[in-house]
Amino acid sequence: MPKHCSFGPMGENLQDRPVILLAVDEYETIRLIDLENLNQEECAGRMGVARTTVQAIYNSARKKLAQCLVEGKELRVDGGDYVLCEGELTGCHCRRCHAGGKNNKLGGGISESSSNL
Repeated sequence: MPKHCSFGPMGENLQDRPVILLAVDEYETIRLIDLENLNQEECAGRMGVARTTVQAIYNSARKKLAQCLVEGKELRVDGGDYVLCEGELTGCHCRRCHAGGKNNKLGGGISESSSNL
């Protein structure tokens, strides 16, 4: 989960501003592709979904980020279909998993989508 979940224009009353919700899986695609420099195929492998699914999630996330930046809307990271890894999954490649080991330098932290939390 992100350390910070709410973003918006500084010095403005956010109570009157529309809120854009960025689902956790959208956040994760932005993190993996833009911050960790993975391609969509690698991102899909980390998240346990098809590359076409990652592409759709990523496009949705980028549109929401653009709306917030251009229109000055508040952004909140919340919800979506995901399962948080507690360090016991195999093959999820997060930093906490036993499967990741010392060779795992990039972390996913979110594995295959299957439930709402």
